Amino acid sequence: MSHSHAQVDTIPLHPSSAQSDMDEIESLINAAPSAAAVLPARPPSPPRASIPISNSPPAPPPSISKPPPFSPSAPLPSASVSIPIAADGFGAPSNTLTEPVWDTVKRDLTRIVSNLKLVVFPNPFREDPGKALRDWDLWGPFFFIVFLGLTLSWSASVRKSEVFAVAFAVLAAGAVILTLNVQLLGGQIIFFQSLSLLGYCLFPLDVGALICLMKDNDVLKIVVVAVTLAWSSWAAYPFMSTAVNPRRKALALYPVFLLYISIGFLIIAIN
Repeated sequence: MSHSHAQVDTIPLHPSSAQSDMDEIESLINAAPSAAAVLPARPPSPPRASIPISNSPPAPPPSISKPPPFSPSAPLPSASVSIPIAADGFGAPSNTLTEPVWDTVKRDLTRIVSNLKLVVFPNPFREDPGKALRDWDLWGPFFFIVFLGLTLSWSASVRKSEVFAVAFAVLAAGAVILTLNVQLLGGQIIFFQSLSLLGYCLFPLDVGALICLMKDNDVLKIVVVAVTLAWSSWAAYPFMSTAVNPRRKALALYPVFLLYISIGFLIIAIN
């Protein structure tokens, strides 16, 4: 019974009894790679690029320049932008909103005196209107027109206000008309620059009217008016003659002389 029970519990690894246990294990080991071959094969890796190797010596590393040491006394580069000054006198706009009133008045008076010297008195810039009145203004002409109107009204014995109104209107309208005449003739001059020029040329007539106001003499009036009239015409001649074509010079100068002659007659006639 015991022998038969041992035969029942023992189960051979392979149906062939002649093959030993070691043969069965070798057959199992040899069968394992065939089962693993079912897995997908890994794709081959791409070929790597070869790096050429040169026999030349390696290049030295680039030298890095060190910045100069900071010195507190060295001036820093300025970042200001230069603005060219235009030919008409308008340069870089300056901040005049916060300056004192006296500085503004002093600057305007200095400009008036400078332009008066350039226009009325002999100077090397008289032949070039652009250089003579590069920094033109209208305060000077306005002052000379008002002063001449006030002087004529003080000379009148009656209707002083009407005399002032007529003189002011004739001078202001005459300057505008003469400027438009120069512009229509093709003059190479700015409108307000021409107004400024004609107003500054009234300075000699202002001086003549003031002298006639202090000395009530008919002969003296005629002499003074003749001299100041020639002075004003001489001051306006180079600017008006060079501003227009030489063929149209007479058309530009004749109305100017006519205006100054009319003012001279007003100075003599008003009493």
